Amino acid sequence: MTTLPVGDLVALASGLVAISIFGILTRRNFILLLIALEIGMNAAILTFVYFAAFPQCVTAATCHPLTGQAIAVVVIGLAATEVAVGLAIVLALHRIRGTTNVAEATTLQL
Repeated sequence: MTTLPVGDLVALASGLVAISIFGILTRRNFILLLIALEIGMNAAILTFVYFAAFPQCVTAATCHPLTGQAIAVVVIGLAATEVAVGLAIVLALHRIRGTTNVAEATTLQL
């Protein structure tokens, strides 16, 4: 099995974060904004899982080789929660305002 070099993984994760930041700063549609956030979270998950393959053990008692995978599972749960709450806000915004434009999401009051 061949592994991806560390530099290539960092470049890939950095590219995904750059795409995410660009999407967050330029998108006006709330759903596309959520997709950009998901891309950034996936970059973090990719990095955690990759670096979990290289455990840094000082002693056998302090070695936790699955820490990266555990953090990745927590981030996946956080991403699912973010999507659920975000889509609920999108539905409420669309019901009240008739649009999913981020600029009109200042209040959700009638």
